[in-house]
Amino acid sequence: MVKRTLYFGNPAYLKTKTEQLVIESAERDEPVTVPIEDIGLLIVDHAQVTITSGLMAKLLEKNVALVTCDATHHPTGLMLNLDGHTLQSKQFAAQLEAPLPVKKQLWQQTVTAKIYNQAMLLKQQGRENKLLLNYAKDVKSGDSENHEAKAAGYYWKNLFPPIIEFKRDRFGMPPNNMLNYGYAVLRAVVARSLVGSGLLPTLGIFHRNQYNAYCLADDIMEPYRPFVDKLICTMVNPLEPEFDLTPAHKKQLLTVPAMDVCVDGEKSPLMVAIQRTTASLAKCFEGKAKKIIYAELE
Repeated sequence: MVKRTLYFGNPAYLKTKTEQLVIESAERDEPVTVPIEDIGLLIVDHAQVTITSGLMAKLLEKNVALVTCDATHHPTGLMLNLDGHTLQSKQFAAQLEAPLPVKKQLWQQTVTAKIYNQAMLLKQQGRENKLLLNYAKDVKSGDSENHEAKAAGYYWKNLFPPIIEFKRDRFGMPPNNMLNYGYAVLRAVVARSLVGSGLLPTLGIFHRNQYNAYCLADDIMEPYRPFVDKLICTMVNPLEPEFDLTPAHKKQLLTVPAMDVCVDGEKSPLMVAIQRTTASLAKCFEGKAKKIIYAELE
């Protein structure tokens, strides 16, 4: 089941009653209710949104990822359940004890999947992708030859029309703002799924920044970034390269969890595909599987 993504960009009072999210706002005469069990992601993007502690407890109990935005309306905070799996301590132990060779193999698979999806997106955009396909085939254990970075240089240079003169930079010119927002939504979905699989989002297989609380989420989201990029390619107008992140853009980017993707030859919503990915990762840590299941761009 695909969980709902709820976005609050106007003043509202959010509380809970009988397992329901109750929304009160000046825009509506009557409160609106949503079953909490149907929600996967809740984004707060206004300083005058009030959430009761009772509601926060219920959201976390149902493994809802609660995202807060800063003054520039970009996601900046993420709250997750600390007890998201019945065998959590066992899963934690397997993750913590995973040997280095296993982690290197998992990162090799992750980089290969990411570069392959980048290559498929370039193909869909009518651009040359043979170099990326070759990189994807030649990724070594732990990506010792840094094919991820080499592929990224070629990918970003060729993804958008030349007129945009795009350079990937988190603080750079548009459409970097769209990419940042889309990736933040994706990161929240991945982190939520990792918790649901009994894993620590903090402990990565490759990312190890001591200041990053979601290193594993940043690892596992890599092959899914091209799905966000694909959506943004449809939103970019090369004749009008100067554009702000509008409410309409946000509305489109919030559809990321429900995007159709392909997993093992079958169509699946992206959120469901990520759940399969994190479940397979947990099995790899336990020694019950050797391969992470990732969605593929067709």
